Amino acid sequence: MARSLKARATEATLTGFIVATIRVVLTFVALLIALDSLDVDTTALLTIFAAAGLALGLALKDTLSNFAAGVMLIIARPFTVGDFIEAAGVTGMVEKIGYFSSQMKTGDNREIIVPNNHIYGGVIINASAKPTRRIDLIIGVGYGDDLQKAEHILLECIAADQRILAEPDATVAVAELADSSVNFVVRPWVKAADYWAVRWHLTKQIKLAFDENDISIPYPQQDIYLHQALRAEQQP
Repeated sequence: MARSLKARATEATLTGFIVATIRVVLTFVALLIALDSLDVDTTALLTIFAAAGLALGLALKDTLSNFAAGVMLIIARPFTVGDFIEAAGVTGMVEKIGYFSSQMKTGDNREIIVPNNHIYGGVIINASAKPTRRIDLIIGVGYGDDLQKAEHILLECIAADQRILAEPDATVAVAELADSSVNFVVRPWVKAADYWAVRWHLTKQIKLAFDENDISIPYPQQDIYLHQALRAEQQP
């Protein structure tokens, strides 16, 4: 049966779950048939199992909740092994989806074990679900700088990176007249796997290009004026 499921390209995690579930069910049915052939009252036995199951369910409520959430994660597949997700307050790459908990690896190679009900019961952000992603940058220039020139430089930096996709079109536009700067939004599209590499490289290239063309990137400033008042008794 496992070979048949794999032949249909069923996900490894789902295959293991189905095989394990069917094995347990078949074992239980075989046990009932064997007991019935020995003239054992299976009705009473089923009653005992039901009562024991109820007591066990109450005792293992959280465990069963994690198990149910694990089943839903495997069936609904909001993410798969290898996806980079944000869920249950943590961010990382999914390494394993278990029956009771899932295993994730952070960017600095830490392992995180998260109970499944914490994942399935909250918001899941899957950065790997789509083949492309949009980079969102906010680049500020000084009020005294040439906006047309700054926009041209930003477009040149985007065009120079071949990893940036031609479609959809990148967006470069004045978005805000802030307190200390005129802010451009820079929004190119890239393959999901190239997101961070392109984001870091593009930010660096924009700074270098602005420096070469005397375009300033201002920072918040505050002028403080101090006034000294002389006391009346100190005046001649």
